[in-house]
Amino acid sequence: MANVYRYRRDGDGVTAPVTITDLIELGDIVGLASGQVKNAEDTTWDTNIATTQTAFAKLFLGVAMEDSQVGETAEILVKTEGVFEFICAAAQFEVGDLVGPAKQTGDLMENQTVVAVATIGLAIGRVAKDYAANTTSVLVKLMSTLHGYRAAAEL
Repeated sequence: MANVYRYRRDGDGVTAPVTITDLIELGDIVGLASGQVKNAEDTTWDTNIATTQTAFAKLFLGVAMEDSQVGETAEILVKTEGVFEFICAAAQFEVGDLVGPAKQTGDLMENQTVVAVATIGLAIGRVAKDYAANTTSVLVKLMSTLHGYRAAAEL
């Protein structure tokens, strides 16, 4: 068989289209719903933050590496693995702590801010560094559900 160059990109990302009505910004926490990228904020609110985080965790794809303005539908690159720095409310963390999207004012989740969560079913990642003192940014190792980094039994 002839040699064939098959490498196309670094392997820890996927491309997917966005809906024409959504704004996606570089660094947004995004999921995949009906084959299209949606940010955390666009997840339908369901009763409370924990229920909504659970719904989003099942769709979690990764972090947007490109933006998409309202009206655009072109595919964007989403990183599905790696360690990312996210904003958080002042808190202490240990390596392995679970985090999920934080709640905005009103019934929406944040697109680029995380908060500690109690169970893996609410989480989008695990903290990758100890923070003995309060911090307002945290390093997080992604756990993309749709890209195979968690078993369905964990959700």
